[in-house]
Amino acid sequence: MTPSVPEAAGPEAPHQPARYVMRKLPHVTLLFWILKIVAVTLGETAGDLLGITFKIGYVTTALIFLLFFLAVLVAQVKARRFHPALFWTVVLGTSMVGTEISDFLNRGFGHGSEPDGVGYATGAAILTTVLGVVFLVWWRTGQTYDVENITSRRGEILYWIAILASNTLGTSSGDWLSDDTGLGFRNAFLVIAVIMVMIVAAHYLTTINGMVLFWLAFILTRPLGAAGGDALTKPVDEGGLGWGTLWGSVALAALLVALIVYQAVRIRRRPLEPLPYPHNRRTGEPQQPNGAVVTHTARATEFANNAGAGDPTRFRFNEPAEQEG
Repeated sequence: MTPSVPEAAGPEAPHQPARYVMRKLPHVTLLFWILKIVAVTLGETAGDLLGITFKIGYVTTALIFLLFFLAVLVAQVKARRFHPALFWTVVLGTSMVGTEISDFLNRGFGHGSEPDGVGYATGAAILTTVLGVVFLVWWRTGQTYDVENITSRRGEILYWIAILASNTLGTSSGDWLSDDTGLGFRNAFLVIAVIMVMIVAAHYLTTINGMVLFWLAFILTRPLGAAGGDALTKPVDEGGLGWGTLWGSVALAALLVALIVYQAVRIRRRPLEPLPYPHNRRTGEPQQPNGAVVTHTARATEFANNAGAGDPTRFRFNEPAEQEG
């Protein structure tokens, strides 16, 4: 359960309009998971397209992906509200970079034999530890774990670090499951799919913490997408559809764009509601918001004008807020 947000203290607080922050992160729905799987699958096939088909090389490919990821991440952090195309481009970037990090860790920089790296099992253990440290820091900094209601700059940055670590761990754990266990990508896909069904059942039928289930599913959708990418690009005699990395990537990119447009249209018709101004979960101190700050008013039209739809009598934008803790 999300802790209640403390009201602003001080004698003048009752006379000040309530402050809200425009959402920067989407609701976790079925569309969210479909987009996530398509994005990480495209990240897998795009890596193979550049590194293998176009023979650019793994190191060069990794540098290209890293620069791409950093550029779109900076744009996302600076954005004032949720932009579907920008958000999912960053998720795509985490998949690309995460794949390269996992491969370098597990196989070494030469991407040759396993002795050049630490191996899949050890790599997965290291990355699990890294993700655990990220969550510990997240908790210690007083940010909410509720991924739908993150409104602080620090919380969003931790969110993206956790997503990068999760996608990297997903790559490593998927490689371990398909290679070290001898299952192969088809059987590994089936095992992961069964686990995903169990997670969905746990969400609806048990009291297991929703954020625990969210991050488990987030990690597992990465190898699920990798297996889907293999199914598209591998030759027919190896159990794939034989599309190759080029046309597989083109098809996935087209599907991703179509889904993003669909989500953008839905949000334009029904804008996301702003969230309460961020406060530290532990101390109650106000924090630096990660999006545009709006105030509740009886008469205002800016929210509707900027969002493109919605109730024009509810919110108006403030001037940029001062940097807070």
